[in-house]
Amino acid sequence: MPALNVEFSDRELEDLRQIAKERGTSMKALVREAAAADIARHRALQEGAEAFRRFFASHADEFAAAFPDDEAPVRGEGRVA
Repeated sequence: MPALNVEFSDRELEDLRQIAKERGTSMKALVREAAAADIARHRALQEGAEAFRRFFASHADEFAAAFPDDEAPVRGEGRVA
């Protein structure tokens, strides 16, 4: 399995040791869990953003009608210089 060397400050390393001890796990497992949780969170946020984009696109006309002041001016409309 591929590995990654990660550097920590002395304080961070001591904190990791303490947390791992309190949780009854190894430092390696603790760091791996944290990384895996962040990866899962990142994926969920990406999926949520994509779901929102699809929802917004499929209801664009409704949003435009509900919030006309937020619509970008159509080319050719607006101020004349």
